[in-house]
Amino acid sequence: MANAADPAADQNPKDAGSRVPEPWAGADGEVAEEEDEYEDEEELDEPAAAALVREKVQSVFRRLSTDPVGIRVHDVIIRGNAKTRDELIEAEVADLLRSATTVQDLLSAAADASARLRGLDVFEAVNITLDAGPPELPGTTNVVIEVVEPAIPLSGNAGVYSKPEAKAWSVEGAVKWKNLAGYADIWDASVAYGFDQTTEVGVGVSLPRFKSIPTPLMARASLLSQDWMKFSSYKERLLGLSLGLLSTRHHDLSYNLTWRSLTDPSRLASTSIRRQLGHNLLSALKYTYKIDQRDSHIRPTKGYAFLSSSQVGGLWDNKGLKFFRQ
Repeated sequence: MANAADPAADQNPKDAGSRVPEPWAGADGEVAEEEDEYEDEEELDEPAAAALVREKVQSVFRRLSTDPVGIRVHDVIIRGNAKTRDELIEAEVADLLRSATTVQDLLSAAADASARLRGLDVFEAVNITLDAGPPELPGTTNVVIEVVEPAIPLSGNAGVYSKPEAKAWSVEGAVKWKNLAGYADIWDASVAYGFDQTTEVGVGVSLPRFKSIPTPLMARASLLSQDWMKFSSYKERLLGLSLGLLSTRHHDLSYNLTWRSLTDPSRLASTSIRRQLGHNLLSALKYTYKIDQRDSHIRPTKGYAFLSSSQVGGLWDNKGLKFFRQ
């Protein structure tokens, strides 16, 4: 018969069995008193104390590598984002981190979350650390996300390029502004001038997500002017607008609207060109389905890849070009 004064007899067996030991506890789940630990460390000399700390760390790693240690994410703390909005970072990684139920799962989720944030291309560095949760909530942790934003969000490049097969040269330049609105948005503008009388100007913006829309969004406007008077006696001008409506791992949906103007100033163009003179409107919806199971995108050794692209033209204008392309 158990002694009534024995505290072990009053303990609920279910509560004792459901208690999750801390990662730094021993194999039986017991944690030594803080005062005793401090007293032992004071009595040990410096080499012995370092060896004791090293043994404790190795014990934690051995346990993490053998047995799953239960844990729950109490809070996700974001630091260093002077311009990037908190809700954007939380929408990218909060659910991924909170879904982890063990320390091993949380470490893997933290690595995936770090890769996601770096993939936004608006941070110079991303660090994720696990801190202890509130003392009144054992078995919990706070995930601290520290990001470093670039001091100068503006970047650009320029160069002179040659096309030996066409005996042509071009001057090209581009400017990119990152995180202008705080939604990891990237604004870019580009210009290209060819000495063969080809000029192209484009501006665009891309967002990884916007508020409740979970998929990336993209919009781009461009103007292309080409002078083919030397070869085919006509000039062509294209004014286009492209919208990325849906982009996931396997599906892409985009809409393209292009206004084309074809002129013949010399009146020497061929009959086939003269039939196309004037204005034409191209309104097309493009859907792409893709699967990529290769072990490497650059030098694959196994796996397979499949891509199917469907484009329907002439959706809204009876006078525009009508076609179906697969």
